[in-house]
Amino acid sequence: MDQCLDKNKKDSRLYGKETVKALMNFALGASGTNMHLIEAMLDIKKAAAQTYKELKMMDSWKSDAIIAACDELKKERYRENFRVHPLQGGAGTSTNMNVCETVAGCALVSLGYESDAYTVIHPLDDVNKGQSTNDVYPTALRIAAIRLVRRLSEEAGKLQESFQKKEVEYQNIRKLGRTELMDALPITVGEEFGAYAQAIGRDRWRFYKVEERLRQVNLGGTAIGLGDNASRQYRFRVIEKLRDLTGIGLARAEYEVDLTQNNDVFVEVSGLLKAMAVNLMKIAGDLRWMNSGPKGGLGEITLQEVQAGSTIMPGKVNPVIPEMVTQVAIKVMANDQAVTMAAASGNFELNAFLPLIADCLLESLELLIHATELFRTKCIDTLKVNEEQCRKHLEGSLAEVTHKAVEIGYDKAAEEAKSRG
Repeated sequence: MDQCLDKNKKDSRLYGKETVKALMNFALGASGTNMHLIEAMLDIKKAAAQTYKELKMMDSWKSDAIIAACDELKKERYRENFRVHPLQGGAGTSTNMNVCETVAGCALVSLGYESDAYTVIHPLDDVNKGQSTNDVYPTALRIAAIRLVRRLSEEAGKLQESFQKKEVEYQNIRKLGRTELMDALPITVGEEFGAYAQAIGRDRWRFYKVEERLRQVNLGGTAIGLGDNASRQYRFRVIEKLRDLTGIGLARAEYEVDLTQNNDVFVEVSGLLKAMAVNLMKIAGDLRWMNSGPKGGLGEITLQEVQAGSTIMPGKVNPVIPEMVTQVAIKVMANDQAVTMAAASGNFELNAFLPLIADCLLESLELLIHATELFRTKCIDTLKVNEEQCRKHLEGSLAEVTHKAVEIGYDKAAEEAKSRG
């Protein structure tokens, strides 16, 4: 049963007039605020209500209704209530207001009131008590980012293992190595995949280290980091509640003014995502080259056929998974540029462009999570090496001439290479 369904409305809207204004003011399209950010904000509202209940600074019936609403609103059926476009003015105020109004509306309906009976439970006086968008929004972004970084790290680990399996499987298959797309020295297929595994392993290590800075939050600092309108008891206890709720080792920032106005940690995270995108794009490019053909290319590997490749050329199959990964990588790089510019555009005690940072960062994380999984399951795990073709390219090359240079000198070896060519 829908706990928060307002029987007096024709639709399931639980938000109020301020959200309606935001929907009109930022009518940029159908995209709503990232749900990972919304869910993290619901966790914050729940932690605040629990804190005020324990401190006896809010009536139990009221805090209980808010707590229950925060849990209920995470269900899929309520997502239409969070449709404010992510690119909004006000440093995220509209998103925070949207959450506050929706939580209040849900709590009120569950108690038998209309969703806009704000004299009973008020979106700001109660749901947002002792809080500001300026500490709620960045704290929620850090929680959402940590959750997604952990998921991406898991996917990166699985991809690394997949490369390592290929490294062992093909450790004895020799092929022609190439530098600048030209014939170079012999290498094994296993050694190439081993290099890929090392690159992705570095990405995992970077993700592990950056979480330490993401765990510091400014919740309790309110508007500019000085804790105005928030009691001292609340400021210290709410972090403990949020830590228990999320299972993340969150810590109160040593200097909340800093985290309220500066967003360099998100630039750091975005930079690490860009580094992984670079690795994925390079690997995807290698696989496209090795898979090229089947008659006129290198043909050293065969990628799984996942769909028809042409509407006019029968039998043509394209390396669509590496191509998808390449486009995801480019998108992540573009998002990184947006994050960089937005973070540098803040002024004094607040950055008005945090919504752009949040949208780009969370999009990059989600894209990389899904792309990494698809790359592994539909490409790396299923590819096959064409040993005969590898041998053919190697035997037809001039690779062995390089080793002769030590004995006969570079110039004579170069002459021999030209004569063979």
